[in-house]
Amino acid sequence: MSVTLQVTAFGLALLSTLFLLLATCTDCWMVNADDSLEVSHKCRGLWRECVTNMQDGVRTCDQYDSILADHPVKIVVTRTLMITADLLAGLALATLVLGLDCITFFKEDPGVKLKLCHGAGAILGAGSILGLTGSVWYAVDVYVERAMLVSHNIFLGVHYDFGWSCWLGMAGSTGCFVASVLLTCCLY
Repeated sequence: MSVTLQVTAFGLALLSTLFLLLATCTDCWMVNADDSLEVSHKCRGLWRECVTNMQDGVRTCDQYDSILADHPVKIVVTRTLMITADLLAGLALATLVLGLDCITFFKEDPGVKLKLCHGAGAILGAGSILGLTGSVWYAVDVYVERAMLVSHNIFLGVHYDFGWSCWLGMAGSTGCFVASVLLTCCLY
């Protein structure tokens, strides 16, 4: 059962890390929700804003001025948390590979392999908390921004909802957390 649990945790951690990486790199954290004419589809991300013309499918993207320029706090905090979560999840995967029973490295000392698995679980747990914090921070900020506009009866023609990148970040972080629990609590 230990090998099955390890492989399951590894598969979940690998898939979740890929989700986190995709969420960090893609540009649809916020998507327009009020375009009643449906002429275009707008997405805002951590790195740029893209508009897709619905009639001809042409997509244009505007890069933000500079990575070091003044940006809204939600972008800076989310970038920092997501990049750190990506790095931690990658480190956890590398550690977990060395700790798997089916890998012959450190085969003579099973205690070291168990410690590697527990360490990978702890690192994954830290990465999952950072990724979930970044994703939820961004989502809450989008919700608050929209609620402020609605409470002041301001209608700008378009408002934004959570995009698929935001949901992907939340799913990846949750998967890393579940893999962390499997590795730290269920593996003996």
